[in-house]
Amino acid sequence: MVGNLLLRGMMVGVLAGLLAFGFAKVFGEPWVEYAIAFEESASHASGAHGEAEEPEIVSRSTQAGAGLFTGLVVYGAAAGGLFALAFAFANGRLGSMSPRSTAALLAALGFVTVVLIPQLKYPANPPAVGSADTIGARTELFFAMLAFSIALMAASVMAARRLAERFGDWNGATAAGLLYLAVVAVMFAALPNIEEIPASFSPAALWNFRMASIGVQAVLWAAVGLGFGAATEYAARSARPPARAAHAAASR
Repeated sequence: MVGNLLLRGMMVGVLAGLLAFGFAKVFGEPWVEYAIAFEESASHASGAHGEAEEPEIVSRSTQAGAGLFTGLVVYGAAAGGLFALAFAFANGRLGSMSPRSTAALLAALGFVTVVLIPQLKYPANPPAVGSADTIGARTELFFAMLAFSIALMAASVMAARRLAERFGDWNGATAAGLLYLAVVAVMFAALPNIEEIPASFSPAALWNFRMASIGVQAVLWAAVGLGFGAATEYAARSARPPARAAHAAASR
């Protein structure tokens, strides 16, 4: 059973990665190109064009094409597999929710926990714009925020289940959600900010790049949640007719 769910999740994840790739090519790559052009322009303006250029290990066309495609498809397959394992644990433990509703809820919670909260605190920067001196610090802080968000969401879900037994499903979920947001707000205030975008870089370009980065993840998580839920319900319906036929034959 879990093996079938895992395979289904990875297959849906591959399809989700393809959709995310299409979104990234249309809405994300133009702003990556803008950032690279901005760096080259700034380099020429500062007189650095006289220095020897570093050899290009991977061409820009490969990065924007095969590299982006492979990365998103592999990431989608991995996300789909982990999503399937989470679904196997959660299905039937969230009240009377159908498999499709359970998958949609898990995808929404996963997107908020893994993508939205960490990126609200430490949003993605266009390539060649951030400072190389802060890469280590930014990476550590981002993953600290990610780990904290996952642990807090798990605790909030368990709290929601306990509160629901006493105050009802809606009140329990609302109270746990408000608690999650309150603790996240405290964490946002406690962790340091990193401001390193050049003042001359277009605010509109920065905003569009960051929205595209979140959009890629939103497309992927939505596709995984909706696709996995639909596939699971379809598999359940396909398995019912033989069982009904066997039951009818046995009752004759």
